Amino acid sequence: MYDLLRPLLFKLDAEAAHRATLYALGVAQRSGFSRWIARPPADLPTRVFGITFPNPVGLAAGLDKNAEHLDALDVLGFGFIEVGTVTPKPQPGNDRPRLFRLPRHEAIINRMGFNNAGVDALVRNVQRSGYHGVLGINIGKNKGTPNEKAVSDYLLCLTRVYELASYVTVNISSPNTQGLRDLQEEATLRRFISVLREAQERLGSQQGRRKPMLLKIAPDLSEAELDAIAEVLLRTGIDGVICTNTTIDHTAVADDARGNEAGGLSGKPLFDRSTAVLAGMHKRLQGRIPLIGVGGILDGSDAAEKMELGASLVQLYSGLIYRGPPLVAECVDEIRRQREAANVV
Repeated sequence: MYDLLRPLLFKLDAEAAHRATLYALGVAQRSGFSRWIARPPADLPTRVFGITFPNPVGLAAGLDKNAEHLDALDVLGFGFIEVGTVTPKPQPGNDRPRLFRLPRHEAIINRMGFNNAGVDALVRNVQRSGYHGVLGINIGKNKGTPNEKAVSDYLLCLTRVYELASYVTVNISSPNTQGLRDLQEEATLRRFISVLREAQERLGSQQGRRKPMLLKIAPDLSEAELDAIAEVLLRTGIDGVICTNTTIDHTAVADDARGNEAGGLSGKPLFDRSTAVLAGMHKRLQGRIPLIGVGGILDGSDAAEKMELGASLVQLYSGLIYRGPPLVAECVDEIRRQREAANVV
């Protein structure tokens, strides 16, 4: 069905198509027509971070920033859903247009800028939803908060979402909030993560259940920077790492009319870069910290390759825009075949 709808959606402005798709998913879910959207993926239980995921294929943050569409997205068969990025206060994000499709490259450029309704609205939406699956909540800082005070924004969001989240992702790698990626610098990151880790353990004790905390990193880091980040993460005891966010390198799409738009590039051109960071972090962390692979997954073999190179889970976003809901089951099937082949060997 998505193959029929995609040409119509691609005639719309990218943000309008985004809203229309989520609205249509909600209508299908409420009317019982969700079975026409995509076949359910096979069960493939995967235990990571002390959580059992129904399957290892999840939805990346950014598609449902305010957790307004959890019930509709649940029918697509994801093993987990990550919402956000959410900030303490509502903010409109960057000026429009800020989302661009590059169909010839199966890519997307976005400069959304953490547009969201604020953490209190997200909490209310999660509480109202009927979703009972694995839920990641991705947290960030407001645009107007200087880096020296950024940890306060993350602490506020962590405290507000902790009870509702299955895990929390700390996003310091978006290229669309000025200066945000500076928080990945080694000394800054060590202090930053240490403060959040203390809060995580305190909240776990207070609420009687410890929730994993993950860090989402950029794909544009040097080898030395990745070495330093790995050392910090091993010392601070982070629970997981998401590799990676979007890239600021647009070389692969330089020949496209939209290729010079400011913002983070995702989709097929990101696959090699994000997968190299994933493999490198897997080697650096020696399997001691689980990784989620995200970036450029357009078919099942892409998902399986990320798993082979060190991911414990994978996430989709841009691939859904180009391939639609069937991509979820395709990725689960390919990962299952990969596991079965490994067991035979």
